Amino acid sequence: MGNTLSYCSSFMKNVSMKVLLRFLVFCFILPIAISGCKKSKQVEKEPPIVVPPVEEPACKSCKLISSAAELAALTLIPGDTIMMKSGDWTDQKLVFKAKGTAQLPIVLIAQKAGSVNMKGASSIQIDGEYLEVSGLNFRGGKLTVGQFIIDFTSSSSNCRLTNTAIVDYNPTDATIDYRWVSMNGTKNRLDHCYIKGKSHQGATVVVWGKNSSLGHRIDHNYFGTRPDLGNNGGETIRVGTSDYYLTQSNVTVEDNIFDKCNGETEIVSNKMSNNIIRNNLFFESRGTLSLRHGNGTEVYGNYIIGNNLATVGGIRIIGENHLVYNNYIQGLKETGQLCAISIMDGVPNSAPSGYFQVKNVKVVGNTIVNCAEAFEIGAGKGGNDRTVPPANCTIANNLVQQKGGATLLKLADTPTGFTYTGNMAYATGVTMPEGFVQITQQMGTTTFGTYAPQSGHPAFGAFQGTFPFYTSTDVGAKALGDTHNALLKGEGIGPTWVPGLAASIVIKAQ
Repeated sequence: MGNTLSYCSSFMKNVSMKVLLRFLVFCFILPIAISGCKKSKQVEKEPPIVVPPVEEPACKSCKLISSAAELAALTLIPGDTIMMKSGDWTDQKLVFKAKGTAQLPIVLIAQKAGSVNMKGASSIQIDGEYLEVSGLNFRGGKLTVGQFIIDFTSSSSNCRLTNTAIVDYNPTDATIDYRWVSMNGTKNRLDHCYIKGKSHQGATVVVWGKNSSLGHRIDHNYFGTRPDLGNNGGETIRVGTSDYYLTQSNVTVEDNIFDKCNGETEIVSNKMSNNIIRNNLFFESRGTLSLRHGNGTEVYGNYIIGNNLATVGGIRIIGENHLVYNNYIQGLKETGQLCAISIMDGVPNSAPSGYFQVKNVKVVGNTIVNCAEAFEIGAGKGGNDRTVPPANCTIANNLVQQKGGATLLKLADTPTGFTYTGNMAYATGVTMPEGFVQITQQMGTTTFGTYAPQSGHPAFGAFQGTFPFYTSTDVGAKALGDTHNALLKGEGIGPTWVPGLAASIVIKAQ
């Protein structure tokens, strides 16, 4: 516009007034009209001018470190972020000690997730409040007896390890005992990690007990192959110890995948009270989800897939007031304590480390498909002085589909005060026990290789009774929803930088 005005001013000296007036109209009105036309036509905007980026670190306020000593030298305040430089960190024993807040946690993060390689005897101690560690890659190292790769200390609370891998961190001697993740303190979280290959003595993840609530959460982790130790002490997760079996620990284990976790007969060993174990996938793992000690734990929404392999077990129940519901179990070839759902005999006047009598347990709305034995009551009778049968339990609204020769319900001991109601079974050549109805329509397969009732199946609308912990209209486990679709695909589980972890999981419809 300025150039146009200048031109118009010089032009005025050389033309008549009439011509001048016409030219002024042209100079001032035409640009406005053109501008208006452009708006009315709404032509596409030209691409914005791109300014070349200035080289800056990914995190402007990060404190970049390259050793454990540099971390120890920092004075940290709420809201700080410490970035670990990419590369090999060998024999680095990090102590992350500070106090953040819920609004301003203190974060220790890899410069690039997966590129901080923790080797040799490297480890990290998390000691404080509202601390978060993310993106580390522990691989191929080894520690000595009594040490921990990840140590949430007894004074830690509301701390988190996430988006991290621990793979093959084994000593040469398989009898050396150390835990990979040790969880003390309160309200700590282990999530979105990849943990694989522990081949030596000791639980992979241990939650230590005490006489008050713990409140930890273990979720969205991928627990990969763990070979059979051949003896006790090879759990993938152990929650508490028998010393604290009556403590209401309020630990949640959810949305994890356990893939071929074969360390010992207990994959997840629950040894405290009032915990939640839900929406996990146990795939070809040679052991059981074991309620070993404690009372009042809820087990629901879990998928247990055996693919007819030896020593893969189901849910093993000991203690009082547990709720086992809405679980799906398929392809288990074992019986007894490794059957789909085993309710154990107890020991008279049991010590805390023994086997308490099963009382007041509810087993409701589970689906069991192609297992050698669906239920065993009084399992383990006679072994380890177990002679006290279960009492006052309810088995209701469970859906079973079996092949010929399988056992629907075995009474290894005679329980007292049991209630059986609303259960359905497709089972040839089997006399239906009390509370079970023989059905003639089989379930169909899903895209995952699991089974579900199809249109017209008698399980629909047949749920009996009222249970405050579980609402359903149908017999058996609920149909696959978003949570379990994601679980069976492995979506959102494990670190973001380790893709394709669940690619080898194939459920075989049989």
